[in-house]
Amino acid sequence: MYQTPSPTGHVDMKVLVAGDRGYIGAVLVPFLRGEGHEVHGLDLGLYDGCDLGPGAPDGPSRDMRDVTPADLDGYDAVACLAALSNDPLGNLNRDATYAVNLGGTLHLAQVAKQAGVERFLFSSSCSLYGAGGTAAVAEDGELNPVTPYGETKILAERGLSELAGDTFSPVYLRNATAYGASPRLRLDIVVNNLTAVALTTGHVRLESDGTPWRPLVHIEDISRAFGAALTAPRELVHDQAFNVGRDADNVQIRQIAELVRDAVPGSSITFADGAGPDIRNYRVDFSKLEDTFPDLKLQWTVGDGIQELLAAYTKYGLSHEDFQSARFTRLRRIRELLDSGELDDELRRC
Repeated sequence: MYQTPSPTGHVDMKVLVAGDRGYIGAVLVPFLRGEGHEVHGLDLGLYDGCDLGPGAPDGPSRDMRDVTPADLDGYDAVACLAALSNDPLGNLNRDATYAVNLGGTLHLAQVAKQAGVERFLFSSSCSLYGAGGTAAVAEDGELNPVTPYGETKILAERGLSELAGDTFSPVYLRNATAYGASPRLRLDIVVNNLTAVALTTGHVRLESDGTPWRPLVHIEDISRAFGAALTAPRELVHDQAFNVGRDADNVQIRQIAELVRDAVPGSSITFADGAGPDIRNYRVDFSKLEDTFPDLKLQWTVGDGIQELLAAYTKYGLSHEDFQSARFTRLRRIRELLDSGELDDELRRC
């Protein structure tokens, strides 16, 4: 078994994080630096300025579809977070979703392999289980994606596996649905969304009937899992998938709503007109992650995450106008950039 090293107990690595200026990247990069690694970023910059509070650092924009082997010379590892990052956004333009999430990921991996980068951490998703039902699905379980986003995650894993070899070791981290405060906030994911709408309107508004299951994981715990996979012995992680989350955080949407209602005084649960079941309904088995990394302790509960979000929203004065804006909702932001002519149909910078 692999024992998670202490911050000073491992060899520092030079790491490129693709998608460093996104929701997870804004937390992952400082986490890895805190572990002693030299970390650089690569990002198209679609969400620059979409910040809660002081915000995340910005920089030159670069598309992972344009990276060359020379750009990756000297790196020990790549962590690929870059993607069109949720199901509604993936449905906006199926071809663009495939071009970025599949084509971009595999291009980055191919040039990384050519440059001699040994480890490639791919930010996959439990959404590829899609309509898995109420039985917890392990990594070798059936895949039932219901969106282009989920489809591209499956195909990217398969393409990366074809590149795997003695000098190139991909690892697939299938994150549960993320939540938690980030300098580059997202409000289009369930815990963040319900907490924000409750605080700004007094209503915990559900778009479904609340019965679907979701696995959840805090972005700081995602970062811990990436840190563990980054430095793990090759034989433990090579060409393998890991569900990232905790068994205790397989919850129904209604349970999340009840936690939010209890945390926001005076709020109540309401349902959208015609709210019914959501076909995205799945539970996930996280035992492989726990068995492989017994010292990796995921620390956040959903209740603690709601309290963290409420504190951040209150500190920075999140308003209902902010909630409805394009700033914190990925689909609205992309449409805003398309309408302004800043992006073309392939979601490249004009």
